[in-house]
Amino acid sequence: MTEERVSPLRQRMIEDMRIRGMGDKAQKSHIRAIKDFAAFLGRSPDTATPEDLRAYQLHMTDTGVTPSTFNVRIVALRFFFGMTCGREEMKRYMQSRTEPRKLPVVFSVEEVSDILMAAPGPGLKYRAALSISHGAGLRAAEVCNLKIGDIDSDRMLIHVEEGKGQKDRKVMLSPGLLELLRAWWHEARPEGWLFPGKPKINPISPRQLNRAFTSAKHMAGIKKPATLHTLRHSFATHLLEANTYVRVIQVLLVHAKLTTTARYTHVATKTIRDTVSPYEMLAKLQDQTVKRSLE
Repeated sequence: MTEERVSPLRQRMIEDMRIRGMGDKAQKSHIRAIKDFAAFLGRSPDTATPEDLRAYQLHMTDTGVTPSTFNVRIVALRFFFGMTCGREEMKRYMQSRTEPRKLPVVFSVEEVSDILMAAPGPGLKYRAALSISHGAGLRAAEVCNLKIGDIDSDRMLIHVEEGKGQKDRKVMLSPGLLELLRAWWHEARPEGWLFPGKPKINPISPRQLNRAFTSAKHMAGIKKPATLHTLRHSFATHLLEANTYVRVIQVLLVHAKLTTTARYTHVATKTIRDTVSPYEMLAKLQDQTVKRSLE
């Protein structure tokens, strides 16, 4: 099998992305987007004109490209023309699309419990891994990349190394979760990676963890259109329903904007249900008015 030849233009773009500190996933996404644009153009993408950009955006619209994919490609094109080609003026001809903001699917506490108890075996490996996803709000890749030394039982913290955005952070470690992790450690005696894969020199992959979640959800009989990331959404929602300050949740989730975290207020049904409507005050005043009129 022959390796794909990398053109000088693509190599320069890769170097520009490395300089900016982009992760491998973001780099691959940008490269895919520029390849798609080049395929549409039929020639080297650095020769594109404003009219070419307009035609490409119309092409994506007409072929039913989703708003999220549309915007991902626009971001890549902005980087390509602005950084790699030095053609800042081209950004004027690119328009992002407004994406409908759907409320995240969340599990109830009971549903989370059922999923964790149904985690596939043998052993506690996947139950422990999925429990961290919900108990600490970690993303799949963050769970998979945990090492034994990241569990700080003295300070009751979990150290997340190079999470999304290449940022380190600390998250809470609950006593119950620590007990489960200790049971897993005594069972398997992992070294290095907390959840080793095959071979053990590598950690389990997010794909393996997603499969375990899907199996557990099916075994628990839960029909919601949920993914492994739903456990993270549920973590935030359950914290909010426990009256945790929203800015604390923002820090735990590493959200750049408070508005991103605030959307969980729309699905925190317990909080919504327990909030007293101002109509109750109005109703009391009306009752008093009626009593006074009858006296």
